[in-house]
Amino acid sequence: MSPITVTGPLMEAACGGILSAAQPDRKARRTLSRRSGQNGWIEQRKGSFYGRFWMDVAGQEKRVCKRVRICPAAGPGSLNASERSRRLKQILAASGANSEQAFREAEAANLGITFKEQSGAWLQSVQSRKRKPIKPRTAEAWTSHLKYINGKIGQMQLADVNNRTMRGFVAEMDSETKDGNPRFSAKSIENYLAVIKSVVASVLNDKGEPVYSVKWNHNFIDLPVVEEQNAPSFTAAEIETIISSANGQDKILYALLAGSGLRIGEAFALQVEDVRDTVIHVKRSAWEGDFGSPKTAAGKREVDIHSSLASALGDHIGSRKTGLAFPSARGTPQRKSNLLRRSLHPILLEMGRPPCGFHAFRRFRAAHLDKELVPEILVHIWMGHSNKDISQRYARTGVKIDGMFRTMTAQRVGLGFTLPELRPIAPTVSSDKSFRIGRGERI
Repeated sequence: MSPITVTGPLMEAACGGILSAAQPDRKARRTLSRRSGQNGWIEQRKGSFYGRFWMDVAGQEKRVCKRVRICPAAGPGSLNASERSRRLKQILAASGANSEQAFREAEAANLGITFKEQSGAWLQSVQSRKRKPIKPRTAEAWTSHLKYINGKIGQMQLADVNNRTMRGFVAEMDSETKDGNPRFSAKSIENYLAVIKSVVASVLNDKGEPVYSVKWNHNFIDLPVVEEQNAPSFTAAEIETIISSANGQDKILYALLAGSGLRIGEAFALQVEDVRDTVIHVKRSAWEGDFGSPKTAAGKREVDIHSSLASALGDHIGSRKTGLAFPSARGTPQRKSNLLRRSLHPILLEMGRPPCGFHAFRRFRAAHLDKELVPEILVHIWMGHSNKDISQRYARTGVKIDGMFRTMTAQRVGLGFTLPELRPIAPTVSSDKSFRIGRGERI
């Protein structure tokens, strides 16, 4: 049974078509548009007045007739006819019997949509939508999250995914261990819950509004508090050691990451023609061997680098006119996991440091620019961060076109570390998969 989703043909289903498809033997079905609202009626029964009205109930095809006591027929607490009528209207409003929300929730529940069914449609939608489709790295992470989530609540009706059920889900995640340590950090649990919230919110009505308007209560769910995150960075001495310990083109790659603040995917996708003297033109990113756009719109930018780094990068490129600046042995973009496994992590372990990712180079660069009092707007441009407000948007335009100011600032602040003497090693692209780039050695 197809779930209600947010885009494409399934959006039409969210407006009603999906229910017709689910029950082809029915000539017509109940719809909210054919209802004019109900006033209910009052009846006297066993010494009391009762209000009667019809109510949509999740999980039931037909509405049920509700009876709610209004007042005694006589004596203390009794009401006259107009007061009884006014009380019934209040009861109707409080029950939501005439509300579109109650109708939509009942209809969606009657479809029997499970969390797993809706999560698959949602994941496909966020990757294919025209407005801000998610990046492959994000899609991979969310796919992994959903594999765990669906194993726990995948068969649960979407209408039942609420604060009460999430309280038990979060408690179970928080209690899981691996090798004697907590399996999930507080931040990971928060990320998993965010995916669940997005799946629930993706069921829309014909007005594009969420059918399940859950008011999430983190206190009731007892969501763990996220403490200060582990954000490893390097010192200048550690940067110099890493560069000196690396082999082949990895030396200049690490120097570039620390001296420019480029993301690792941007460095992997860097083309020879994108390097022009002391300016690097960031136009694309690479993930798992494939090209894509940078992480954000602000990721497409010009990054000014110190002349010493530009000279070393120029020596590395040599006479090449096209192609990747740091290709794999096949001439394709490198994969992050491969470089971590064969290069950076072994170097860090030898240094006595816990393994970490390439973002530590980026944090080093951001910290160095901050210590050198580089204007915040220029830091945003170089790091590929978006604007915070409209005034920064105006300033950004002026700074971007002032090439001389950017170049002089890059020269003034320097690298923040001493660039070791690098012997140019042209990358070797071989059809032999066992040939390691720029090392001339077999694996």
